[in-house]
Amino acid sequence: MPKVEITVPEHLEMQIAQMVDQGEFATREEAIEDLLSAGLKAYKTSGSQSQMDEEPGLEEDGMMGHDDEYVF
Repeated sequence: MPKVEITVPEHLEMQIAQMVDQGEFATREEAIEDLLSAGLKAYKTSGSQSQMDEEPGLEEDGMMGHDDEYVF
């Protein structure tokens, strides 16, 4: 697994440490990985316009990926 080094504000580090101390996560690494993953999933499903521009769906090409709207 690739390693990433980040700098976070002290209040975030304190919140992560508290979650680990309370047993919500086994380690800091697990907490950071799970919280980052959850944040990325939430961002991806938020439906931001920039994502919609980058990932056009079938509606861009018409139904079933065809140029015309109706396919028989």
